[in-house]
Amino acid sequence: MALLGIDLGTSGVKALLLDPDGTVLAEHDAALPLHVPRPGWSEQEPSDWWQGVVTAVRGLAGRRSDAIDGIALSGQMHGATLLDADGAVLRPCILWNDQRSAPQSAEITARVGLANLRRWVANPALAGFTAPKLLWVREHELEVFRRIATVLLPKDYINFRLTGIRATDPSDASGTLLFDVAHRRWSAEMPVALGLPEGILPPVRESSEIIGHLAAEAAAELGLPSGIPVAAGGADNACAALAGGVVADGQALLSLGTSGTLLAPTADPRQDPDLRLHTFCHAVPATWYLMGVVLSAGASLSWYRDTMAGDEPYASLLDHAALMPAGAEGLLFLPYLSGERTPHADPDARGVFFGLSLHHTRAHLTRAVLEGITFALADAATIMRDLGLRLPSIRLTGGGARHAFWQQLAADILGAPMARVSAGPALGAAFLAGIGAGVFGSIEEAVRLVRTAEETRPNPETIDVYRRYHAMFDRLYPALRPKFEELAGLEAAESKQSVARA
Repeated sequence: MALLGIDLGTSGVKALLLDPDGTVLAEHDAALPLHVPRPGWSEQEPSDWWQGVVTAVRGLAGRRSDAIDGIALSGQMHGATLLDADGAVLRPCILWNDQRSAPQSAEITARVGLANLRRWVANPALAGFTAPKLLWVREHELEVFRRIATVLLPKDYINFRLTGIRATDPSDASGTLLFDVAHRRWSAEMPVALGLPEGILPPVRESSEIIGHLAAEAAAELGLPSGIPVAAGGADNACAALAGGVVADGQALLSLGTSGTLLAPTADPRQDPDLRLHTFCHAVPATWYLMGVVLSAGASLSWYRDTMAGDEPYASLLDHAALMPAGAEGLLFLPYLSGERTPHADPDARGVFFGLSLHHTRAHLTRAVLEGITFALADAATIMRDLGLRLPSIRLTGGGARHAFWQQLAADILGAPMARVSAGPALGAAFLAGIGAGVFGSIEEAVRLVRTAEETRPNPETIDVYRRYHAMFDRLYPALRPKFEELAGLEAAESKQSVARA
């Protein structure tokens, strides 16, 4: 008996085989190519996803793959995978991090209004979401648009290849800007307001619900027996929360990966009135979550290391930063290297070192980068607490969670104990597979398998220091916002001149 969880990420596919007692029996990864046809664009071929899944699953060969009781996927959100009536892919998938549809996002906000965005879909119109991508295709690739029979999210396309069934789940559908998050169903109003054709959105099934069974052709490619039940699966962040045991009020998951997220479940579809946080459906029935997103968390540290520290190991960089005082002796860093999402939905925002002096060393800069990333994530925690959420302790995952210094920073700046968990989305998907197949009787039974490390508690000596520096950090973006906009105008004008000269 075993459960197969598959995570379809942007950089790769991970397949994980789980024993129902919680033991990970085997894992295998497969890399995925990413295509950037133009600056700001980001695409992948769905056929590459499928080949990645085949490679990852076949890499588990010999590890009880003949005794799999259920399959489920987690996946990158928001991608527009367009199929015709025969199930053929019409164009490469436009991904979550593609920015080409920023004008369409502004058009949606102007046409629909913030009040209706709150009421109909509970989220702001952002270029990363699916609906603006559809408007872009209609405007620029009308013949493709006219042939669309179904819009699927990335993991739902893999489910289609596994079972022949077109379906999605509430956690992934929440990121389309077409989903009534509060009622866990497609919005009746939004597709009409945007002039989208009827019938292109697939049926919605809860994340652990079985949508179909592994078809013979797909089974042959994967090296598995046919007929294995396949659950609907969930969005990557929702599945990571499951893997961390974060499924109810009073719990939270802080992820320090390439991007950074703070996710907190709620028993009701609570919203930030200013839409600074996302309100999405959880992969748990009758449960939602609030989430803040910092686009360049680990990405800021990677950029800093690659640009200023060469090949020095991350652990060495953090060890030196830990020797500097809290607040990096007056040096602050804004981690907006790719624009920002929470709490400032601003693609024009940029990274800033503020307060540099001749006194500062590379160790000061490193500490400032880490503190700036964590201040940005703490902004989401502040909004959550203002909305009445309790964050008595937070579970911590991602690459940044591996170093004790960053764990302590997170505890001090967010003002809550941190406990590290291994919360990969593929593990959460395996939990969903087990619930759908009846191996686990409930979500609660599955997440009892989750183990946490010892808590890192806030240091009373640094909490007040960070409170003062965080207040300064929060004043910098409003002061610089007009300059970010002016700089973006200069960049756009220079880009046009470069094109004209070419």
